[in-house]
Amino acid sequence: MKKQFLESGKIVGTHGIKGEVRIDPWCDSPEFLCAFKKLFLDADGKTFIEVNSRPHKNIALCKIKGVNTIEEAEKLRGKLVYINRDDITLEEGVNFVQDLIGLDVKDADSGIVYGKITDVLRTGANDVYEITDKNNKTYFAPVIDDVIIKTNVDDGFILIRPMKGIFDGEN
Repeated sequence: MKKQFLESGKIVGTHGIKGEVRIDPWCDSPEFLCAFKKLFLDADGKTFIEVNSRPHKNIALCKIKGVNTIEEAEKLRGKLVYINRDDITLEEGVNFVQDLIGLDVKDADSGIVYGKITDVLRTGANDVYEITDKNNKTYFAPVIDDVIIKTNVDDGFILIRPMKGIFDGEN
C-alpha cells in the first residue's frame, strides 16, 4: 500500500540566528524539496510546518513560519520531514523510492520471483536495485531499459529480464 506521507529528509541543524533550519534531503535534490511550501513532521500528516526554502549546496535551508530564533529552530533538530504525495505530480514512469521498496522482482519470461527490492542505489549513470531473496542473499540489478521490463507499483511487482551474472553466477 502506498504511503500518503513520504519521508523526505531530516532536520540536521540550524542556519544563522533567525530560526532557519538545515534539512538533509532524502529525495532527488534540495531543489525538489524546496518546491514544497508545507512539510509534515509525522507520517500521518497531522503536524506540519509552513516553509520558505532555498537550496544550498547539498541541503535545503528552510525558514519556518513562527520559528524566529536559533533556540526555537534547535528544538526541531533530528526531526524527520515528510511530503504529501498529493502535492507533487511525477512524470510517467517515475516512482517514489519508498513505493519501490518491498516490490517483488519477477522474471519477465519465466515468472520466477528473485526476491524483493530492499534499496535503490544511486550510482550516477543509472540507479541500481538491491534485491534480497528469501535466503537474505543480495543481488544488484541496473535500472536500464534492457533489464527493467515493467514496474507495477499498484500490484506490487517489477518484471525484469536479468543480465548474465546477476543471479546465475556467470561473468
